[in-house]
Order: sequence, then C-alpha cells, then structure tokens
Amino acid sequence: MLTHSKDPAHSLSGRVRKTLIERIATGHYKSGERLIEMKLAEEFGTSQLPIREALRDLEMAGLVTSKPRRGSFVKPFASGAQREIYLVRGALEEAAARLATMMLAADVTALQNEVDGMREAAQSHNIERMIDHSIQFHRTIVAAAGNELLLKLWDSLHLEIHTRVTLSEPGIDFMAAAISHQPIVDAIKAGDVELACRLSREHQAYFEHRLNV
Repeated sequence: MLTHSKDPAHSLSGRVRKTLIERIATGHYKSGERLIEMKLAEEFGTSQLPIREALRDLEMAGLVTSKPRRGSFVKPFASGAQREIYLVRGALEEAAARLATMMLAADVTALQNEVDGMREAAQSHNIERMIDHSIQFHRTIVAAAGNELLLKLWDSLHLEIHTRVTLSEPGIDFMAAAISHQPIVDAIKAGDVELACRLSREHQAYFEHRLNV
C-alpha cells in the first residue's frame, strides 16, 4: 500500500482516523460536536490510546480542536482547514511542476501508472486505492523537483487526511477526479513547463472551489 503517513490507514489508529474523517466529511458529526474518547473506544472495541492518536492527527490536520479538560470538538468543516490546504498546496505543486517538468525530461511512466491506477480504482469505487494513487501521483512530481524543503513542506500538509476528506464528500465523481490528473501528465510529457504549472495550480483550485458551492 502506498502511503507516506507515519500511521498507515490499515493500522488500528489509522482505521479509527479513517472512520472519523468519513463521518466529519459526510456530516455525521456536526460542527462543534464533542468526540468523547471513552465512548469511541467502546464503539471501536479498543483502548483509548488509538482513539487519542487518531484525534491528535485530526487536530494537526485542522479538522478537530482540543480544549483543556473538555476534550476534542469538530471544527467548522469546509470553511477553514480544507480551503487553506488547497490554496497552499496549489502554490507548492505549481512550483514543483516547474522544476519537475525539466527534471523528468518527458519520462512520465511513473505518473501515468498512478493515473491508470486511479482510473481502475474509480471504476470499482475503491476509495483506499484512489487515495494511495492520488497521493503518490502528486508526491512523485514534488519529489522529482529535487527540492528537499519543498518536499518537506508538502509532506507536512497531512494530505492523506485531506484527500480522504475530499473523496468522502457526497457527490464526488471518482472517475472525473481520476481523469483530471491526465492533462498534467500530458503537459509534463510535452515539456511544456508553463502549461504544467498552470494545470497543477488549477487542479487544486478546482477542489478549493468545490468548498464554496
């Protein structure tokens, strides 16, 4: 499984985190709702440690807030963290595309494999594989830029969490999301730096725009 988080989705706290993200994204948990560790531990049949780890990850990603002696609460979902993430991510990936287009020298085999993987995952509506291939696609471009600081900044955005939030939203078209990556591959293959930059920025802007409608 392709993942770059310290706590993969198939670990215990990762499975808890995945479920909590889906509940936040679909509105099962309302803004301001308290997430009680003990009750969640009972529900998931585990100790409170994996629950605490999952909630800490969600707090770092801006989806919940922790209040001393009161617990964890769901933050306003669409208006804050997600929009900021897409704005920052768009800038980082535009910069990465500028460097990566030259560094890859039209060798887009790895990128095309990820797009093909996304298409296959979309056909079977497999959200786990969609997340894996999407994250790996974008990380391949950022890594190809050859800028260590850029990669560290990108990795710090907790994109596995935010990608899962996006793909858990009602009405998301998996196939459209998969296909939307292909023009970026084509631009990099053609060596068109400016087009690759624009498409990378617009790709993130599209998902940012979804939060406003």
